[in-house]
Amino acid sequence: MWIYEKKLQYPVKVDCCNPALAAMILEQFGGADGELSAALRYLSQRWAMPTNEAKGILTDIGTEELAHWEIIGTIVWKLIKDAPVKEIKGTPLEPYYTNHGRNLYPANAAGVPWTAAYIQSKEDPIANLHEDMAAEQKARATYEKLIQISDDPGVTDALRFLRQREVVHFQRFGETLMIVQEEKDRKKYY
Repeated sequence: MWIYEKKLQYPVKVDCCNPALAAMILEQFGGADGELSAALRYLSQRWAMPTNEAKGILTDIGTEELAHWEIIGTIVWKLIKDAPVKEIKGTPLEPYYTNHGRNLYPANAAGVPWTAAYIQSKEDPIANLHEDMAAEQKARATYEKLIQISDDPGVTDALRFLRQREVVHFQRFGETLMIVQEEKDRKKYY
């Protein structure tokens, strides 16, 4: 069960409209290594974890990824909500706008719609945790690229927060991998 607190995990301040930046940030809204994919990956993998602690960590991080998806959606919305159509024309957001207007739709920066094929989930918890650690590193790398192209201080601040959370999640998954390996290596007495 989740309790929804009606505020963002981290505040989002946007200085001005920027449809081109919004189009790039969509990568984290509906891309393969974005927040939606991460949330659903971890929440799907938790059932195969051999310990309650590992299940709890995947549930915690998966839930937090949903909060990050909300932050990304808020950033994109604030970057485009007041943008006149003439500012959208000629930007990477133009094809997206043609299909969805200013409403958010899970697609990546290239406009490819989100798909469940982005979620990796095997019955092997060790394989899943290695996948999760790699996913966190790929998301961190994407945030670093977005920070490099952002010219909005408020957006950059929120992106830095999200990048740091990817680092923390990577560390937590590393700890969880050790817990799971210890459980699998433990001698079982019948």
